Amino acid sequence: MLTLKAYQQSALAVLTQFLTDTRSKPVADAYAAILAGQNRTGEAHQALFGDVPCVCLRVPTGGGKTIMAAHAVAMAGKAVLDSDAPIALWLTPSDTIRTQTLEALANARHPYRQALAQYFGDRVRVCDLESLQTISPQDVGKSAIVVVATIQSFNVTDTAKRNVYSFFEELAPHFDNLPSHLATGLETVKEADLLTQPFLTTQDLGRVKYSVANWMNLQRPIVIVDEAHNNRTDRFFKSLGRVNPSCVIEMTATPVPGNNVLYHVAAAELKAEQMIKLPIVLAEHPQGWRDCLRDAVLTRDRLEVAAQREPDYVRPIALVQAMPINGEATVAVVRAHMIEQENIPADQIAVATGTQKELDGINLFDPACTVRYVITVEALKEGWDCSFAYVLVSLQSVNSSKDVEQLLGRVLRMPYAKNRVQESLNRAYAHIVADNFAQAAATLKDRMVQNMGFEKLETASLIIPQPQPLLLAGGEGGAPTLNRAGYPAMPVLPDCHIDLPQVPDIQHWPDELRQVVQVLQTTQGATVLLKGEVSSEILAQAEVFISNAMPAKAREKVKEQFDAHRAVRQAMRAPSQLGLDFAAIPQLCLDLDGHLEVVERETLSSLGDWSLLDHQVQLAGFTITETVNSFEIDVNGAKVTYRHTDAQLLLLNETVSHTSQQDLIRWLDVEVRQSDIGQAQMQAYLVKMVTHLIADRKLTLTALVRARFQLAQALVKEVARLRQMAMARGFQGRLGDMAVPGVEDLAHYSFHYQPGQYPARLMYQGSYEFSKHFYPAIHDLREKTQAGVETEEFRCARAIDAHVKVKQWVRNIERQEKFSFWLPTATDYFYPDFVAELVDGRVLAVEYKGEPYRTNDDSREKQQVGHQWEQSSGGRCLFLFAVERDHDGRDVAQQIAQKIG
Repeated sequence: MLTLKAYQQSALAVLTQFLTDTRSKPVADAYAAILAGQNRTGEAHQALFGDVPCVCLRVPTGGGKTIMAAHAVAMAGKAVLDSDAPIALWLTPSDTIRTQTLEALANARHPYRQALAQYFGDRVRVCDLESLQTISPQDVGKSAIVVVATIQSFNVTDTAKRNVYSFFEELAPHFDNLPSHLATGLETVKEADLLTQPFLTTQDLGRVKYSVANWMNLQRPIVIVDEAHNNRTDRFFKSLGRVNPSCVIEMTATPVPGNNVLYHVAAAELKAEQMIKLPIVLAEHPQGWRDCLRDAVLTRDRLEVAAQREPDYVRPIALVQAMPINGEATVAVVRAHMIEQENIPADQIAVATGTQKELDGINLFDPACTVRYVITVEALKEGWDCSFAYVLVSLQSVNSSKDVEQLLGRVLRMPYAKNRVQESLNRAYAHIVADNFAQAAATLKDRMVQNMGFEKLETASLIIPQPQPLLLAGGEGGAPTLNRAGYPAMPVLPDCHIDLPQVPDIQHWPDELRQVVQVLQTTQGATVLLKGEVSSEILAQAEVFISNAMPAKAREKVKEQFDAHRAVRQAMRAPSQLGLDFAAIPQLCLDLDGHLEVVERETLSSLGDWSLLDHQVQLAGFTITETVNSFEIDVNGAKVTYRHTDAQLLLLNETVSHTSQQDLIRWLDVEVRQSDIGQAQMQAYLVKMVTHLIADRKLTLTALVRARFQLAQALVKEVARLRQMAMARGFQGRLGDMAVPGVEDLAHYSFHYQPGQYPARLMYQGSYEFSKHFYPAIHDLREKTQAGVETEEFRCARAIDAHVKVKQWVRNIERQEKFSFWLPTATDYFYPDFVAELVDGRVLAVEYKGEPYRTNDDSREKQQVGHQWEQSSGGRCLFLFAVERDHDGRDVAQQIAQKIG
């Protein structure tokens, strides 16, 4: 079974939290609370379906949206409907995608179906609209039912023109004994229906229509909308409203206004989880398509040499975008040129266009397959996917090229979704006909933002120029060139091109600046050119003078171009990009029965020596109240209220349940199961708890069965509380025994920052150029506040970067257990803000807090843990709890200097 990546789990956890919160507070408030936790402001929830939750998960191309949607079905079913057998309407943008999705969800061996089976076992029914009649009333409520359809099936103004709104006698059993209050909101047979369905007569007028849309309306389906940026029309919203959704979950890489984006996955998170190849190594070709094609062939050949050293079979493929029929480099011309001039065997070339379908029936992953080049003109067919695609070759003009982002999306996918041994195979490659690197990169970045789901800030460091010496090298492309001292040679930086709306007057600029600046007049204004090797100080000076010479409305565009160029410089010269390693960082360990063990959550739990059965059962935050008008459940202060709509539903808690106490306990055992608690212990605890709730709390079994989802939620929280108490006891009792491992054990008990595994979000983009950050991007670091004042954490980062004894450093990412350095606490893990490797081999961890936070319990515990990590290391580790000004009046830079010595 395919395990969800960390970013997928995070996105789905946020979705589940939001949907759960909407049960106890208005949708807009629940949405605002989630966004506040992400430091997002000014984004109000758009009520597209009244009080029905409607949100969007934004996942870039290659991020696995579909498998996330499959998991979301079960999560939403529990959170919104209190159902472990929900009904989902899965809407796709086209019939091709509908067919592919339907086949995958119906295939027991496919990861999408396995995602459903993880929650529902074999209680899953998958169908399309045409086969919905095979679903019986007995299936409803017992099996999860997923109906896959196109958006267009529902998206009409005249309902008589779509089968989904037509009368089907086969659906009659689903409408038997329909209560009057449920029939009120359903569509009825009208005159127009008599014209399209001759078997209906005037006697049927006004009768509830046995239609798919009405059946959906009764079931309150979870609606999954794939590629949700499409069909943002009133007609679409009205059509979707007819099915009476319980919630709408939209999935897209490119949301538009109106998509309530609940969570955005960053490209760096996909890279860290080995889903995509980054950065994109870009080569521009001002001389035309022949040079572009020649160098692309060399790139692909170099990658194939590297691939021969891989443990898995990889055959790098180039996707060649030829010109349209009226262009010079048409498909036929390109194919002939490749065979005659580049000496490519004909069987290595396949043409995939509207008229030539040479890929049909070919398994590109088969080692016996010879295809190494695919020539196309526009987009490849929907759903086409071959992660062996490595090189994008666009022979069309960069400004007129269509669908280049679709082809780029194909080459970003990582073979086997895991990093390759050869570093050159962890990158994607693009060869584009363009006048310069800046022009080609700007075009690709715009397409990545507009059509592939990348954020503008993150794209700046994702595209780097391709060095010519590496291009022509016949060996492994990822190996860095070394200088005489044995260090990687710094790559040659690209020139800085700044496009302006008018020619600047440079006659009064300083001489040192004018000497490195060249102004080129263009039809749109001018381009200022600075050679790549200019210093960061000169670059900053150029930005000031150029900005001051421009109108106010053009200055933001100037800043964006300078920021993008700095990001490229940072990306090319970051130590991780040059093949350097970061020092191993010792972790806190305990000697348990003669064996070292890193102090993890499981370690602390076991140190507490606890059992659920040692504690008196209680569930103080759980109550059920039924009144004349409502059924209310309170779980730790979060009230969930159900309004009664029928007098027959009153006082159901006094009715004898058809579910036995043993059935409820078995169900809870599955829902509350914990990896560190044996099943026998959990079942015994659940027996005690259910008996307590019935005998002591006077809750009926029927009430517990009706509120079983909230009961499971309360039990999970109670078990977590008991575990946390045990962890706190174990932690405090053994903190003094914790120590970092000796040098001989360091390899097995240390954390390593790995190249390419840095899931950064909210990337730094400022005028100051950091020179020692290990990764190309810097996570969540703002240079200035909204008031224009330098932030405290920026000053701390700058002080670390500037210190002569710091070799390299990392802005540590919080809550990234796999990719960041952490130290244990009694409650969780603590992630220092910065980790630095010093030139003498020592490691420095810095946690920065402003003055108001120095004395709280959380900070005191972090100081204790950091002190223990440092004191037990024999001088190899340093820990600094930095503040704006310490007791001796020293600023951050002075505190760092004093700590390093």
